[in-house]
Amino acid sequence: MSSQPSFDDGLDRLEALVQQLESGSLGLEEALTRFEEGVQLSQVLQKQLSEAQRKVEVLRAGLGGEYRVDPLDGGKDGR
Repeated sequence: MSSQPSFDDGLDRLEALVQQLESGSLGLEEALTRFEEGVQLSQVLQKQLSEAQRKVEVLRAGLGGEYRVDPLDGGKDGR
């Protein structure tokens, strides 16, 4: 992977890789190649998510001087 895909494109590719691996139709070498690509892609996507979360935290810190970090998944504390 020479260039980073957009998050959406990367997620689509990762889902396709998982489907291919789950199908059981790949040979061992091809499955290992797909698995390796999936691991690398997963790391790239995780980095993109971390960067996006950091940007959200910085933006929230600048809003009215208030700084509060809320979980991106909505959390369970009812805020």
